[in-house]
Amino acid sequence: MQTSKVFFSDLRTSPTCNLLDKMERLLRRAGITDLPLKDAFTAIKIHFGEPGNLAYIRPNYAARMARLLRNLGAKPFLTDCNTLYSGRRSNAVDHLESAMENGFNPISAQCQVIIGDGLKGTDYREIPIEGAEYCPTPKIGAAIADADAIISMNHFKGHEQAGFGGALKNLGMGCASVGGKLELHASSQPKIEAEHCIGCGICIKHCAHDAIHLNSERKAEIDYSRCVGCGQCVALCQHDAAVISDWDTSEHLNYKIAEYTKAVLKDKPHFHISFIMNVSPECDCWNHNDAAIVPDLGMLASADPVALDKACADMVMQAPILHGNNVLGEKHEHDDLCGCDKFHIIHPDTDWMAGLRHAEKIGIGTLHYELIKI
Repeated sequence: MQTSKVFFSDLRTSPTCNLLDKMERLLRRAGITDLPLKDAFTAIKIHFGEPGNLAYIRPNYAARMARLLRNLGAKPFLTDCNTLYSGRRSNAVDHLESAMENGFNPISAQCQVIIGDGLKGTDYREIPIEGAEYCPTPKIGAAIADADAIISMNHFKGHEQAGFGGALKNLGMGCASVGGKLELHASSQPKIEAEHCIGCGICIKHCAHDAIHLNSERKAEIDYSRCVGCGQCVALCQHDAAVISDWDTSEHLNYKIAEYTKAVLKDKPHFHISFIMNVSPECDCWNHNDAAIVPDLGMLASADPVALDKACADMVMQAPILHGNNVLGEKHEHDDLCGCDKFHIIHPDTDWMAGLRHAEKIGIGTLHYELIKI
């Protein structure tokens, strides 16, 4: 049975070894220096955080990662793709301003910051993958698809739809174009909310399948015999008229995230590091972060994102909860919940193991790992 190595470093420091030094030592020990990175355009996939949310990974870690990659001969850049929902990261202009507000810029990060799917989330590549059951040709942000290597830096935390957010979520969901995110989230084709439509025609102009027209009231209508569910209308509509009609289940969402992850990593050297810090109950896409549910545990790194996610989840499950004013501590003041699936307790309708099992099935990695403490 295949077993992957996952390397772990705690958060203890000394006058001669700070957290940035420990991160670099962890990465080197875990094998990042073995990657063929000479002159390689290397995407550092990271979440820039929605302004107001302070749980995201500090830009200091990204800067040290960029420096390490440059020393290995790479051409690194920080990247993320635009969001499907309306917020401060739904287009490249606002997204870059949000990244700057949270400390990610070419000066602080010591590398360029590029929005992976372009100005409006429509710049993507369709990448066919083998073994797909739900998304045979994932729509991946062009800058990420065109990169020569992928490095993911993941803030490990809860997620209201996927169960938790780790390496697979950061890669599969985070690297999807806006239309790709529609495919991930939706169980059916988009719809038009006529009361919001102003008849501007931008959805008609950019529909590659001639599936949209204006009706007699100059409201957009979708011809579902032509619609393929690509999501471009959702990505382009600035008035919230083109929207998702039905959200998919957590299980199916995690299956799709696994398949998108396979497309992101296809034929590329890749490496992954996760930070079990500020483990908030929900994702960093909200403009706030609730109190952490477990203590800060450490950093884990691996060439296998599946094993990495499983190791992080196991570590959080074995950890005691933080008692007091947080979503778990308030309800379980007399129980440490050691060994319990804290993410499922918080979000009982989610099934994070479904995604890991599917990821293993389609060949991304393995659930079996050896944890090596350094």
